[in-house]
Amino acid sequence: MPHVKYRSPSIAPAYTGRLSTDPIPSLRLPDEAMEPSAAYRFIHDELMLDGSSRLNLATFVTTWMDPEAEKLMAETFDKNMIDKDEYPATAAIESRCVAMVADLFHAENLRDDDASTAVGVSTIGSSEAVMLGGLALKWRWKARVGDKWKTRTPNLVMGSNVQVVWEKFCRYFEVEPRYIPMAEDRYVITPEQVLSYVDEDTIGVVAILGTTYTGELEPIAEICAALDELAKDKGLDIPVHVDAASGGFVVPFLHPDLKWDFRLPRVASINVSGHKYGLTYPGIGFVVWRNADCLPEELVFRVNYLGGDMPTFTLNFSRPGNQVVGQYYNFLRLGRAGYTHVMQCLSSTARWLSDQLAGCQHFEVISDGSAIPVVAFRLKNGFDYNEFDVSTALRSYGWQVPAYTMPEGAEDIAVLRVVVREGFSADLARSLWEDLNAVLTHMDAIKPGGYFTQEHFAH
Repeated sequence: MPHVKYRSPSIAPAYTGRLSTDPIPSLRLPDEAMEPSAAYRFIHDELMLDGSSRLNLATFVTTWMDPEAEKLMAETFDKNMIDKDEYPATAAIESRCVAMVADLFHAENLRDDDASTAVGVSTIGSSEAVMLGGLALKWRWKARVGDKWKTRTPNLVMGSNVQVVWEKFCRYFEVEPRYIPMAEDRYVITPEQVLSYVDEDTIGVVAILGTTYTGELEPIAEICAALDELAKDKGLDIPVHVDAASGGFVVPFLHPDLKWDFRLPRVASINVSGHKYGLTYPGIGFVVWRNADCLPEELVFRVNYLGGDMPTFTLNFSRPGNQVVGQYYNFLRLGRAGYTHVMQCLSSTARWLSDQLAGCQHFEVISDGSAIPVVAFRLKNGFDYNEFDVSTALRSYGWQVPAYTMPEGAEDIAVLRVVVREGFSADLARSLWEDLNAVLTHMDAIKPGGYFTQEHFAH
């Protein structure tokens, strides 16, 4: 590249400075500083290579919030939420959010004038919340079996459809995972299966409110009833943890009469993701317990930090306060009526899309978006292309619609999934449907026998 000998101070085009003329190291610190605008342009331009988050129909994570919420979150990026004495307002907001979630799930012993009566914490998404819920189950099992726990192996019963964080919990905290298999026509666990997998060393059963694979609700009330009978007949008192990461902020508003939460006495703890259908940017989650008896006191630390005595039960310590502020904004802004309206709109869009798919000669609908706003579907037999080809082809239109195989017991089944979130409007759903039809028309015309590439479908 020729050496630039002269640069006019009155001419400063955006892409003729150092950014464009000198390579910038990506795996070590640069030797020199650069202008803020140059650093911004360098990173901004690279991020353009990402897909559009709004068109990413694979993720459950929120991709749109009110501008006022974004402003509040930007104003609180710098607050370390663990510094509760220094940021008492943020600490109070966190406590209120935990109390609101506990109330939504019908926890016991709550008082309107005392947030501390809610037993729970905010977390960095449901992954941390799952770890905490699992630890409480394990410690309660240890208390139940006494010193015998040292020579016994605890186990956790769950479907093979659980999110990978449950596998991580079992490996990290030395619990035997007992996975209940799916079937080619069933993608949730059943009460009968649960009973055949539990024993005296089972620390708990995980039931999912809105599975990642299909969005279906597992039969939590029926599972609890079966475990109630087991406790009566054999004295095995096994608690249930509900993984409500995806459905915890949907079902109370779409299906308020469905009993899946602390209205069932066997449910001991629940996790939920605020950054999914709680409608908040990542990462924020919650785990709440039925009452103080369900959270062993030994797991709660009391530390003297920055001048205050602080109880804490988290795996993470320092974290920004802006996520919980964004969640609090949504709780106040929407209330029960607002969340109900949003979820009804999302469900309506999901069910419209499901109706189009069901009426199409190509697809079989697995879940229609009526449980939570998630549509899962698969190709009928007889086509020369598969779900992965359809997913690849839709990328040429900008859509990210995941294709994947089902978990153990149904590995031969491949599905496509669309997560309908706030910001995915009815108009966008119609656009997706039109583009999907264009893809199918093209595929039906050429019918290749192999894998599709995006070049097949370039505009």
